Amino acid sequence: MSALLCQGSLLKCSFGLAPGALSVLPQNKVNTCSLAAANIMSNVPMENIPSFGMCHSPANPAVIAATAAALGTLTPMPCVPMTTAPWTPGSTQVTIANMPIITQDSKCMCTWGGIIETTMPAQATVTTSG
Repeated sequence: MSALLCQGSLLKCSFGLAPGALSVLPQNKVNTCSLAAANIMSNVPMENIPSFGMCHSPANPAVIAATAAALGTLTPMPCVPMTTAPWTPGSTQVTIANMPIITQDSKCMCTWGGIIETTMPAQATVTTSG
């Protein structure tokens, strides 16, 4: 059983230096435990997916430029997530706004190579098995 993700669920990026909270706008008009519930399309950078502080991905152009300026010393730069694909996997059983919900097992990929995943769902009452 996996907890449904909603507003305030804590996220981390494999290349980020700080956690961030998922932001879900009330446009889906579905709440779980009084919090806006998320679906696979809750993947918009800086609207749904927050900054993770500093990014140390060697594929991030800002990190590449800063590292080159530091004569090859890896230099983290401010994180600006570049999520273009939906969360995966979504639920096979439950949808919100005709899109599968996301659970604590779902992941979202950043263009710079980071894997965004949940460290703590904002609620633990509503779960799904698939």
